[in-house]
Order: sequence, then C-alpha cells, then structure tokens
Amino acid sequence: MELQHASEDFERFLAAARDEAGLTTRNQTYTMVEGVLRVFRRRLELAEAIRFAGILPPVLRAIFVADWDPLAPVLPFSDRVAMTREVQALRQHHNFAPETCLADVARALRRHIDGDAFDRLLATLPDGAADFWRS
Repeated sequence: MELQHASEDFERFLAAARDEAGLTTRNQTYTMVEGVLRVFRRRLELAEAIRFAGILPPVLRAIFVADWDPLAPVLPFSDRVAMTREVQALRQHHNFAPETCLADVARALRRHIDGDAFDRLLATLPDGAADFWRS
C-alpha cells in the first residue's frame, strides 16, 4: 500500500512544505526539500542514514539516498544558520529556500510520518540530529 499511493503522498507533502515555506512552485519546494535532506544526510554515518531513510515515505526516501557518496566524510552538526546556508547552496541560482527552511520542512515532514517513531529514531542519532528537525 505504501508504494501504491507514493506519488500522491509525495505531492501532498510538497504542497505542505511549499505552504510552510511560502514558496510558489513545486520546483522551488523540491530543491528546498532535497537540500534539507542532503544537509542532514551529510551528518550521519552510513548505518544511521539507512535507519533514517527507513522512516521516510518512499519518494522522500529515494531523494534522501539519491546521488549519495557513502564514503564522503561525515560532517558535524553546526548551527542552524550555517546549515541553512548549506541548504541554500544547492543549485544556488535556482534556490529559493527561506531562512526558515529547516523548520518548514520539519513541520511538513512531521505531518506525513509517525511523529513518535521519528522522535524515537532521532534520539538514537548523534547530538544535533533532533535539533536539526526542530520546528
């Protein structure tokens, strides 16, 4: 069932993220979401990232692992301003992610996953992971 409605569920998630961020197009929203997921992924060890991917809906899971170099060095969590700038650097000339992009995507994501399971998972990840998804 999860895969049967994956596209519709993803479009609903994108609409929620678009509205949270005050963006106007699907492409703007997709870039913001992809940036947020990549920035988070860079801060996880391989096993942690696989566990995190497992809690995501199918299309978000695919975006999370796309173009991933699992041998890249793991970065530490930093302050929200620096991580927001990192999100905004993805396709920077076509990126409209607002300063609130981390919280915007977090709010949209929490409406589309099991929040309790998400919080339990975040508690097992490195310091900074739960704060990253703070809305």
